[in-house]
Parts: sequence; structure tokens; C-alpha cells
Amino acid sequence: MNPSSPGAHWDGEGVHFALFSSRAEAVELCLFDEHANETRRIPLSDGHGDIWQTHLPGCIPGQRYGYRVHGPYDPQKGLRFNPHKLLMDPYARALSGRFSWSEAVFDFVLDSGNEEFRLNKLDSAPFIPKSVVTGDTGDASRLQPPVPWSEMIIYEANVRGFTMKHPGIPQAERGKFRGMRNGAILEYLKALGITSIELMPVHAFIDEAFLEKRGLSNYWGYNSINFFVPEARYAGIDPAADFRDMVNAIHEAGIEVLLDVVYNHTGEGNELGPSLSFRGIDNLAYYRNVAGQQGKYINDTGCGNTLDADHPRVRELVIDSLRYWYADMGVDGFRFDLATILGRSAQGFDPTHPLLVQIGSDPQLRAAKLIAEPWDIGPGGYQLGRFPEQWSEWNDQYRDIVRRFWHGDPQQAGEMAKCLHGSANLFEQSKRSPSSGINFITAHDGFTLSDLVSYRLRHNEANGEQNRDGHAHNFSRNHGVEGDSGDDAIMQLRRRQRLNMLATLLVSQGVPMLLAGDEFGNSQQGNNNAYAQDNKTGWLDWGGLNTDPEFTEQVCKLINFRRNSPLLRQQRFLHGSHVDEAAWPEIEWLHPDGRIMAPDDWAGAGAFAMVLHDGTEAFAVLLNASESIVKFILPDALSVAGWSLLFSSARPAPPEPGGQSIELQEKSMICLGSSKPGVLHGSS
Repeated sequence: MNPSSPGAHWDGEGVHFALFSSRAEAVELCLFDEHANETRRIPLSDGHGDIWQTHLPGCIPGQRYGYRVHGPYDPQKGLRFNPHKLLMDPYARALSGRFSWSEAVFDFVLDSGNEEFRLNKLDSAPFIPKSVVTGDTGDASRLQPPVPWSEMIIYEANVRGFTMKHPGIPQAERGKFRGMRNGAILEYLKALGITSIELMPVHAFIDEAFLEKRGLSNYWGYNSINFFVPEARYAGIDPAADFRDMVNAIHEAGIEVLLDVVYNHTGEGNELGPSLSFRGIDNLAYYRNVAGQQGKYINDTGCGNTLDADHPRVRELVIDSLRYWYADMGVDGFRFDLATILGRSAQGFDPTHPLLVQIGSDPQLRAAKLIAEPWDIGPGGYQLGRFPEQWSEWNDQYRDIVRRFWHGDPQQAGEMAKCLHGSANLFEQSKRSPSSGINFITAHDGFTLSDLVSYRLRHNEANGEQNRDGHAHNFSRNHGVEGDSGDDAIMQLRRRQRLNMLATLLVSQGVPMLLAGDEFGNSQQGNNNAYAQDNKTGWLDWGGLNTDPEFTEQVCKLINFRRNSPLLRQQRFLHGSHVDEAAWPEIEWLHPDGRIMAPDDWAGAGAFAMVLHDGTEAFAVLLNASESIVKFILPDALSVAGWSLLFSSARPAPPEPGGQSIELQEKSMICLGSSKPGVLHGSS
């Protein structure tokens, strides 16, 4: 064991404690009994590399502890040392007890004013979770063989919301990691056909004070206070063991586990927030501060603070955390929230930033999947398409274009074709593949798919922010009535639009991501920012499976098409080249009259077709986003020679193509397939 390694390390004879702080004047290790009573304080010595450490013989796993860090208290200069505050170990692998809000958790007296920041001498220990020494971890499995990027179908879910109302899960398992490994859940995911489940944050987090005052709580989990410990509210006695057991069970079902991680900020908030860990240990090392005003934080995250990716100890913390979750906990990959923060220096975002390079080149993470949310709210924060080649990226341009096309916005057909093609305009120039883009229509942040076609406006009143929070521009439509409707025509159109968008997602090149519940019409009643709705608004209503089971069956069928057709999972961008001597073009874009789309056709187009071909099979997607029926003249290969109807978003579906044309209902889409096609050149 390297004595400079931060954390608490049991060696069989005792525990070595180590804590980084470059500005502390003294550090005390505080021990606690099982009743959270402080029993002993031990001074740490200042060792190599600003590491404070001690070895405690006879100490064993299960020991509860925390730190009190002494040093200058000058908040205006960013120095926030206050030994009256018990601080959690940033490297703790377990925590005991829950955080609770009290004036004692702040390092300044609350009524002293923002300018004065008088030292708060109240002891915060009763309100702070205690770090816990751990021993050997259990075995974590690894999915073998790993899922290739081109074959991935991601399913984003919240551990709590996904399991709270499932009728097949016992009450004691609901909202827990145990619920996610319940047989009813695993059988459902296997039957659905997804390859990868992406879990929203599970790192230990706290509820914001303003939510508690409103009687609400943090549902999404983007408020981390430790990057190694699984959140206690999702677990029983041993959160780490519960998490590993869940991962092992999901792997046994043949599905990989991706984890949404939040290394861009912490739950300590802005300069007026509580002192729980990082702030009291070395505020100026962990957080970005305003130049010339070191007492104020840069807030490129919108969450009050921003971790400083330029500091080597912050980079080390992130790498060590990733290694732990990948190697010890069995996670297969990561989705990085506001990932531009990880590449942000004082000069702005840099795709060659040391932290991005370290993550992408670390030998212990070489097989881990890396997915960036490529934006933050800082200067130059939107960086879609600019991450290193090892990364894939959430593609919000795909989201907005697909929504706008199907809702009938003008000038969207050409952009829609780019989406179906895999967004080569974003990724190909840097020699990346279609899998560099994570395509999605909906995610946790925003409307569910059902609400996207049922609400024109957001309805976030329950969040307590006068409906000012959440996205104001959603490219959504209510199709005549805001919210629930008893009009059958409206409900059929909404159903068709949901299928149109899901089908588009699953036939596009790139990696598709579905939001849990969209496959059966889950609704949040128009709330497009349900971060605080840990209740029936945020939880999935599994009753939708019984309301329209045919809809879910169609989604499963689309997923199955994708998994069984290499044409839909290309590892390179197609550009119409011929694949053999018979001159089969790999991809063609066709006008409804059967000819190849000309440049001038795209501007006003509401309908077009995409045809893929590999020499042995072909796949055609016909889209009609217009308000009227469109007749498609089929090219020769789509005649009686062997084409069949694979999917239709309209009910009833059009008849099997038996001639030279087929009619598409307004706002509808069909997929055709053939294993015996003729020549795929457009008809003249």
C-alpha cells in the first residue's frame, strides 16, 4: 500500500489514514463509536505531497471516523478551515448515518452576513455522516463478451423511480438496488431487448436545503457529497454489497451497466453552502474560484460550485473513483454529467485537457465505455462533436431535429436525413464513427415521450419555483388539447407520433438511448423538470403496460429489428458508394415520386425515404411528417420482387406493398425489408 494514497486502508494489523490538504496547519482524525459518539482525536503528521497521515494499530473495518482540519479562516480569500466542522473523507468507501440540515453544518454564522462570515463554533458532528473503514470488497462480475458500441441500445433509468411502483417487486425492495435485480425487472429488460442500462447517479448525495423547506427531496441525485459511496437510500445495511449484487445480477441477464457520474460539482453549493468535506479540507484546491475574488466560486455548472479539473489532486480523485467503480464495483462504463467541466481550464474547454487525456488513456479504464454530456453553462460550454475519439457524446441536436421534423416544423427534412445518417456532420471530419453519437429523443431532463406529444407548455408548479424552472422551449405539441384528452382522434395521433419518434431513433445510425417508461407511455403530467418529484409524478407508472400492450410490443419489435440487422448498426458512415459489381448503392435518399432527392427537394420536403443496402438485404424507411396522405412511388427493388412491411406507426397499417406504390397516412412512418431485392436505383 502506498502511504501517500488518500483514504483509510486496512492492512490486517491496523488502518493507515491519509488525507490531502495543501494549506492545512493541522489535521485531526476523529474516531466515533457505533452510537456516533466521538471517542478519540488523533493528530496526523504532515507527510510527502501535502498528505496528512497516521497508522492506527488494531483499528479494523467498521471503525467510524471523520476529520477536523485546522488552518486560516479567511473566507474572502477562499480559506475555509474550521476545526469545529467534522469533515467526511473524500476517499471513504462507506458512510454511516444521514446528513441533516442544521446551522452547525455551516462554517460561518448564518446571521453574520455575506461580507462578515464570522467563524461558526458550533460542532457539526451530530449532523454529518461518519466515514467508515472498509475491508476487502466482494467480487464484481464483468459482462463477457462486452457489448460492441455499434450494437448498444441504452435504457436510462432511475433506481428509485423505476422500481417504486412495479407490481412484481416486494415492498421492501422498492426504490432499492435490490429492486433493480429483482427477477421481474430483469425479465422485463431482457424481453424489451435493450443491451445497456444507464443508471442515474448513485453516488452518495444530499437533499438541498431549499427543497427540504418546500417539503421536497432530491430525486435525480445530481448533488454528490462523495464519489465512492453508493447512496444509502437505495440500499440496506451494506450499500456497496447491494450495488455489486445488483450489477452481478444484471450482468447475468446479459445486460451491461452504465453509471451517470457527476464530477463537475459537489453538494456543498456556493460560498454560502455547508462545509461537509472538500470545502473544509482545501477549498482553493478543489473548487474554481473567481480571479481576484477567491472567496467566490465560478459557477459553470449552475449548481453553485465547479470542481477544478486543473488541480492534479482533483484529477487523481476522479481517476481513482472511476477505477473503483469499474474494477471493484463492476460498472461497464460511465456517462459524465456536464463533461465539459472535465476539460475546462482557466482558458476554457480543451479536448486535450490532462483530465480527459487521463480518463481516455488510463490502462485500468481502457475497456470502460465513456459517454460525455458535451455542454455546461460556462463560456464556450457547448462542445458537441469535439470530445476525444475514445468518447461518445449525447447528441441534443438529434433530439431537437427529430422532434421538430415530426411536429411539422419547416426546413427540417435535410436535417432529419443527417440524423438518420448518424450525424456525420458532427463526427466524421474528426474520423470518428456513427457510434460517437448517443441519439435520444427524451431523457430524464425534460418531457417524457408521452408528455412531449401531450403538452405545449411545461407544468412544473409542484417544484415550488413558480413554473420558471425546466426547459421553456421543448419543440413539443399537444395536438389540440393540453394534457389528457378524451378525443380518440387526438389520442391516436399522439400514439402515432410517439411511435414515429421511437422508430426514427431505432433505425438511425449511431447509438440509441431510450428513457425508461417511454415504451409504454409513462407520463409526468407535463412536469419537464422532475428533479424534486420523488413521488408518483417522478416514479414510473407501470399500469401503462396494460393500457396499450400493443404499443410496447411494437417497440420490442423495433428493437429486435435493430439488433438483428447490421444495416442499422454501421461502424462507418455510408455515402452511397457501391458495395459490389452489381452496383448496389449502400444508401439512397428518395423523393416520394421514386427519384433520388435533388438538393432543391429538401427545403420544403415533409416526406422522403431512406434505403440501405449491403448486397444481400435491404431496409427502407419511408417518412411522412406532413398533414396529408402521401403516395410513395417505390423504386424497382420495392416492387413485388420480395419486399415486406416490417413496421408501421399508423393503425391500421397499410397493406403489404404489392405494386409500384404505397400510401402513407399523415404523420406516419413505415419500414420495409427485403432479402431478395432488385436494383436499388430510383425510378425515372
